[in-house]
Amino acid sequence: MGNKILNKEIQNYINANLTTDLHSLLLKKSPFPETSMQEIVQQIKGKQVAQRKFPFLLKEGIIFPPQLNLEQSSSEKTALYKSEILKGKKFIDLTSGFGIDAYYLSQNFDDITLVEQNSELLEIVEHNWSVLEKRAKFINQKLEDFLTENQETFDVIYLDPARRDNNKNKVFLLEDLSPNILEIQKKLLSISNEVVIKLSPLIDLKYLVSVLPNIFRIEIIALKNDVKEVVVFLSNENSGKIICNCVNLESGESDFEYQFGDEENAHSEYSEPEKYIYIPNNSILKAGIFNLISEKFKLKKLHPNSHFYTSDEKINDFPGRVLEVKVIDSKGIKKKEQFNIISKNYPLKPEELKKKYGLKDGGESYLIFTQSKKGKIILKSI
Repeated sequence: MGNKILNKEIQNYINANLTTDLHSLLLKKSPFPETSMQEIVQQIKGKQVAQRKFPFLLKEGIIFPPQLNLEQSSSEKTALYKSEILKGKKFIDLTSGFGIDAYYLSQNFDDITLVEQNSELLEIVEHNWSVLEKRAKFINQKLEDFLTENQETFDVIYLDPARRDNNKNKVFLLEDLSPNILEIQKKLLSISNEVVIKLSPLIDLKYLVSVLPNIFRIEIIALKNDVKEVVVFLSNENSGKIICNCVNLESGESDFEYQFGDEENAHSEYSEPEKYIYIPNNSILKAGIFNLISEKFKLKKLHPNSHFYTSDEKINDFPGRVLEVKVIDSKGIKKKEQFNIISKNYPLKPEELKKKYGLKDGGESYLIFTQSKKGKIILKSI
């Protein structure tokens, strides 16, 4: 592609078509002999993704990579959160990709190295970092080859392994990733005392602890209640204790930190619905700390499989949604009323409930279909 895409006339055309249907654009002939319509659409798509995912790149002179590289990149929000945890002198990203994580995570480091096997992608990143006036050493090499030849040590190593196999199917077990984390974990810890690995939100925490003996911290990171990534921190100096932190960015909710294993010794009490219902955010649900949440906040559960909690006095720093509710009968539901419908541990799904009761979706009020220990119940927010 080269820097010809930055030609002023081409950039004007790109900016003028940011809301144009991309499929229809691809059927047209490029008005610029030196640039294909595919290259133009790639830049339009890049700007569209940047608007919601990494707006700091919406400036003159930035070049965007193919869509797959955009999809695999961290968002600006999650990268910024991780950057607040890390600091040191020498930082290396061994799977830099489009470089969003590296850009933010390296903010508290003096010496920055990016390793990327895709030469075209690395050229784009090197160009963009020059535009952003950020310095680094760029190495176009396979991670495995770099590790074989490298003689340096680093304060922090960061990896975001590829989570697709040769058939482009999604994978998430550590032995199926590229690189295979289980094979290289000792090598990584021989050249750095802290290794940070971004993993799929689908990964099982117990599995992680069983195969990575040097874990000392796990971050479960959600953005607006959507779990985006699980990040593990490895060190040669871990004490055997693993601190886990559940965070829900842009929610206004408190983080919840606990020690891995605490759930095994925690217990819940049960109750019928009281004045307030508590719905844990998805980072808490991902952690699976259902009894621990009940115990820490002195809340009672409705049912072992519902994961709703209740109290008569309101707890303000709960990591999730808190609703004042009342129990209602299904006969009290009027057709065409508007609700946010939640169904957990209940025979019907929200879409089926909406159809059954003739309800509209949305609004400020909630209807919760669930079970207590006494049976099925319907809760309406007040």
